[in-house]
Amino acid sequence: MVPRRTQEQRSSEMRTRLLEATIDCLVDYGYAGTTVNRVAERAGVTRGAQVHHYPAKVDLVVAAVQYLATKRIEAARIDAKTLVTSTNKLSDALDLLWKMNQGRLFEASVELWVAARTDSDLRSHAHEVEGLVAAAALEIGTMIMPERTKDPRFIAQIYSARDTIRGLIIWSWGMSEPQREARWMHAKRLMLDAWPVPADEEIRQFAGAQRVAR
Repeated sequence: MVPRRTQEQRSSEMRTRLLEATIDCLVDYGYAGTTVNRVAERAGVTRGAQVHHYPAKVDLVVAAVQYLATKRIEAARIDAKTLVTSTNKLSDALDLLWKMNQGRLFEASVELWVAARTDSDLRSHAHEVEGLVAAAALEIGTMIMPERTKDPRFIAQIYSARDTIRGLIIWSWGMSEPQREARWMHAKRLMLDAWPVPADEEIRQFAGAQRVAR
């Protein structure tokens, strides 16, 4: 006999349906076209049930983007564990960062950012979600490349890579997949060339150069 679901389980399933429906609406209709009625209809729930869990549109949208970000971060953590023993960690880490900023999460996030430009309340919520994603990117970078974490340039380089990737993704909307991939490979090569050598490695190289000079 299948056990009956608890009230908390039913509420959790309801919230998940609403959040997934909100992401779908953000991607399909944009922020302005994402209405609470449209979300409730797509989720297959009543308007009253939607209001019970998320009283206002901003609550629903922010919770949805944060929900999807959390799922993407969990998946990225799993991917990162397989890169710990990589022989080309930096290149693989950049590929993972590229992957983290793809798909529904990024498209929904862009809708949130654009709407937040002229909405101060929404902007503060958007920063909260961004903080979550940024912290995860640093955590994953540290997991893959722990030898670089003592370098003060590490955090700045992670953020610069993220900003480059996001700009490239937005610019490449409408391109074919081969074009997008070619642009990414070119950008990655430039980032790899510009990425600083770890500070301790610079010290070893300097010491080696000194020995050769003597």
